[in-house]
Amino acid sequence: MRADARRNYERLISTARAAFMEHGTGASLDDIARRAGVGSGTLYRHFPTRDDLLHAVLRERIEGLLAHAAELMREPAADAALAGWLRGYLDGAMTPRGTSSVLIEAMSPQWSATRLGTAAAAIRDAVGGLLERAQRAGAIRADADAADLLRLTNAIGVAAERTQDPAGYADRMLALLFDGLRTR
Repeated sequence: MRADARRNYERLISTARAAFMEHGTGASLDDIARRAGVGSGTLYRHFPTRDDLLHAVLRERIEGLLAHAAELMREPAADAALAGWLRGYLDGAMTPRGTSSVLIEAMSPQWSATRLGTAAAAIRDAVGGLLERAQRAGAIRADADAADLLRLTNAIGVAAERTQDPAGYADRMLALLFDGLRTR
């Protein structure tokens, strides 16, 4: 990529991140281009779809989640590893506003060929490994699956976005979720 194209690419990601934080993931792409000081054509050359731009904005976070899951596979307490990963996932899913909804959508079959759909599948596989490990340890119910666990966690994120204390609400809801998941 030429130096000026690389600068435009980075400026678009930075501007999109700020716009998504301010207005949620539905922020106007034309407004993002204007705020970045480029034309809409430049934005669409780099990011043909909103999915491509969202993936670029969330890429580092997604890579971090996958690496964190791999690290937690070595954690001695399998249920604590799963809970810790879900908490970290939820922190990221609530910022920028609307990310939880986008991730829920990205898990559906019609998104499977998109960048976010591929990322959602990798995230589902990562949490699936942590979940299976906790289930084999007898700590988590056997009837839970990774896709449902992610949908529940994303739903907590969507609900938390609408509260005065998103982090506190998310902590309480995750505790309730885990009370339901634990074996008795």
